[in-house]
Amino acid sequence: MAESALVLEAVSAGYGETVVLESLSIGVAAGESVSLIGRNGVGKSTLLETVMGHTALHGGRIRLHGRDLTGLAPYRRVRAGLGYVPQEREIFPSLTVRENLDVAARPHPVSGERRWTRAAVYEFFPQLAERQAHRGNQLSGGEQQMLSVGRALMGNPRVLLLDEPSEGLAPRIVEELMHSLKKLRDGEGLTILLVEQNPRVALDFSSRALVMNRGRVVYDGPSEALRSDRARLDALIGVAGADS
Repeated sequence: MAESALVLEAVSAGYGETVVLESLSIGVAAGESVSLIGRNGVGKSTLLETVMGHTALHGGRIRLHGRDLTGLAPYRRVRAGLGYVPQEREIFPSLTVRENLDVAARPHPVSGERRWTRAAVYEFFPQLAERQAHRGNQLSGGEQQMLSVGRALMGNPRVLLLDEPSEGLAPRIVEELMHSLKKLRDGEGLTILLVEQNPRVALDFSSRALVMNRGRVVYDGPSEALRSDRARLDALIGVAGADS
């Protein structure tokens, strides 16, 4: 059985006294890629923010490769091996591409090596190399998303969390971005948890899918089984989502 990379044990969390996640338990194996889908407002982004320590935890535990993260500040979770690409990208608009990458540089939490250097990110995203002297607010939406992913990689994470990376991007840019993420999935051995509003993109990316509804996981199984069962997909996420 594969080692567990990320485990949430009966996690209840939210914002202030408002509980969004209710006794939620999931596990992601080392090297596994999992897609998380669901209607708007069901708690998908809250789950990632909870893993990163940005919400109020009301119960449960979070473990990263066996290490209990529950009481750690967000920056310590990054040092422990979490990489996070937030939904709003949140790059520094006044810093150049190069500066955005440099401020995020961290050694690997286990080996102490720097597999992901600025040069490695430029090799992975050549457009960023071409735009390295440009400020964050001078980049296109697709370039900003590449920078957000590249910045997360500069921390040399063991687990990468991605929150709706295709949002607001043209179909051609989404295709290019997902091609890059598949290279990470297949060639780098990273554990990836992808939150994605577009079920077609999500189910194509990973062999395992989770579906959330009202702060709980209501489906955990093969992506192909869900993709081929139109009626079930419609029931879980709605007809509009299934048509995406």
